[in-house]
Amino acid sequence: MNSTMTLSQLGWQPVFQQQLTLDDLETSITGRILAHHRSGYVVQTEQGEHQLPIHHRLPAMTVGDWILLDHDHQFVRQLERTSLFSRRAPGSKVAEQYIAANVDTLFIVCSLNDDFNLSRIERYLALAREYNVEPVVVLTKADLCDDADDKRAAVQAIDPMLMVEAVNALEPTSGDSLSLWCKTGKTVAFMGSSGVGKSTLVNTLMGESIQQTGSIREDDSKGRHTTTSRSLHFMPSGAVLIDTPGMRELQLADCETGVSETFADVEALSKACRFSDCQHQSEPGCAIQDALETGTLDQRRLNNYFKLLREQARNSSALHEQRARFKQIHKSNRVIVSEKRLMKKGY
Repeated sequence: MNSTMTLSQLGWQPVFQQQLTLDDLETSITGRILAHHRSGYVVQTEQGEHQLPIHHRLPAMTVGDWILLDHDHQFVRQLERTSLFSRRAPGSKVAEQYIAANVDTLFIVCSLNDDFNLSRIERYLALAREYNVEPVVVLTKADLCDDADDKRAAVQAIDPMLMVEAVNALEPTSGDSLSLWCKTGKTVAFMGSSGVGKSTLVNTLMGESIQQTGSIREDDSKGRHTTTSRSLHFMPSGAVLIDTPGMRELQLADCETGVSETFADVEALSKACRFSDCQHQSEPGCAIQDALETGTLDQRRLNNYFKLLREQARNSSALHEQRARFKQIHKSNRVIVSEKRLMKKGY
């Protein structure tokens, strides 16, 4: 994309305008990151598209970030984010992977056939609520299951106030139900597992084929993984759309508030226990055990609550330790460089 665009078309909002100084307005160009490649970032400004090569002095950034460039298109600074979706990177390596930034609405896409998983939906909900991003659960492939209504009811039972939409991504009008969130200046992100019909839905909303789609595998009724990178697109409605690759693994970190809000019913029950240090096992007066016995709380939901609490605590601790090590290494390197400079000057 090389055409000129207005900041409004890029998703500019007052919260970002408030971060600019008079000097910024006179000497800098505002841009938004469209894509992140190994070699660098693709940045869209009002004047056009620019390449920003990777450099060790650049902060860690991702698709959706707002930055300032000088008139030579060199990096000046990054604007403070309203939201940042990240996860612990897959595999054994301790690393944080950024997914998308400055999102207003998160569309959690889940198919109603073999991919349907309430615990995974709760995982995405925790991520959205950690940053006060409005979540909308989008259920696809209703034509491939016989109990679509029951599954939708099960999703709604997670939270009576949760927005849940069922769509047929192949129908040209299927995206109409999502138009409420896809207005000018708003940024929406699509996330979900591989093969849930996300790319098909994105193409439908865009009114053109921008993402490759795959057919259903016959052996397990799951779609094929097609989207391979995060990308930012501009919808006909005026909204900004961030598409992400299907994620087989979404390890949470620094997400305690999001987990608490997603499982507010469980935490409310725990506060009603007789003992403040109740472990919710066999203690007398345990409100959680009473709720399990009466059926007002599902054992699956309780297990997932404890699982996500442990996971985010473990990953947060590992990432914080890694950041501290990197900070110390960076500090040591600066001392070494300074000493070498002094030695060259004969001190």
